[in-house]
Amino acid sequence: MAKLSLFERRRRRVRTALRSRSGGRPRLSVHRTGKHIYAQVIDDASGRTVAAASTLGGTPSGANVDAAVQVGKDIAAAAQKAGVTTVVFDRGGYLFHGRVKALADAAREGGLEF
Repeated sequence: MAKLSLFERRRRRVRTALRSRSGGRPRLSVHRTGKHIYAQVIDDASGRTVAAASTLGGTPSGANVDAAVQVGKDIAAAAQKAGVTTVVFDRGGYLFHGRVKALADAAREGGLEF
């Protein structure tokens, strides 16, 4: 087995901890790159994406904190439209800081509970 990167180890550790605490709730997963930030609400029981939002082709361009706030608001609105109000936050291997924290705070303000 190949040695895992620190990022991959963190991502697996976070995901494993979420499985034990999720209680059947959907997962709000965050992915960020140098140019964009993405968020999805995933129902792991059925294996499908319930709602998604990103900076691709949207009004907020780039991957700065302001764009992350807008994506957080968008994902909260899309999740509520799909009937989801409570989620578990999956930060992946990213630290809960900066753009990831801004997205999470905006999603909370938008009405998602986690």
